[in-house]
Amino acid sequence: MSGQRAALRRKQTVFRWVVVGIVLTFFALPMLAAFEFTTRARGTGGGRSAETWAAIVDVRKLNADYPVLVSGILASIALAVVTVAIMLVLLVPTMTWVRLRLPGLSRVVEFICLLPLTVPAIVLVVGLTPVYAWVVYLLGGAAVWLAFAYVILVLPYAYRALDAGLRAIDVRTLAEAARSLGASWFTVMWRIILPNLRTAVLSASFLSVALVLGEFTLANLFAYKNLQVAMYELGKSDARISVAVGLASLAFAFVVLFAMSFVGSRKEGKS
Repeated sequence: MSGQRAALRRKQTVFRWVVVGIVLTFFALPMLAAFEFTTRARGTGGGRSAETWAAIVDVRKLNADYPVLVSGILASIALAVVTVAIMLVLLVPTMTWVRLRLPGLSRVVEFICLLPLTVPAIVLVVGLTPVYAWVVYLLGGAAVWLAFAYVILVLPYAYRALDAGLRAIDVRTLAEAARSLGASWFTVMWRIILPNLRTAVLSASFLSVALVLGEFTLANLFAYKNLQVAMYELGKSDARISVAVGLASLAFAFVVLFAMSFVGSRKEGKS
């Protein structure tokens, strides 16, 4: 019997590694092909060159030769920060309050947060066009105000991440204990709830950043220039730079993912 179990475990291990290998190959081959394209020397002589990547690293050259790309990168960074801030301020207190005081509304909040998954981006643009006419009139035409629309897009993913974190802790007991000791609701949220939700908050933040950095449809239809729109426009004149920036953004997303995972696990270990 033990021999059969050991053989079954070996088969399962082999199966897992085969699946992981197939998935890694599926994702790695397009990235390797894109990297190979960016290292081709310009002209008809062939060979390899690091000119494209050197142009990306050189901030002065990038700012002088590709100002649209620089403005798109800065706009996407600002959008990511503002979107994450609005999302956390909107969702964390609301979900905590519903869980503590209004548990009957949890299904309603869940339905509202998951609703954007069923609405196509073009429909969102049509519905938000009158709203953004007032946004531009009152706040100006800066790309950072596109964060209001991006918050709608990230709601389903952020809600699931935060909901899993809230389910893992006893929010009611923690809040009642803190309140019985004289803590205000702000103190409860800032010093009790948020520290226990740090992993969920990091997960929701990363998902939001990943979506913002990769979003193209809303920005293009609203005529804002974020990173993806800038890459699209640049691809018409210099495809190598556009592809290289896309690879760099993917690498940045992977680094952020691993960094957030490391920070979250380290803090949990200390606690």
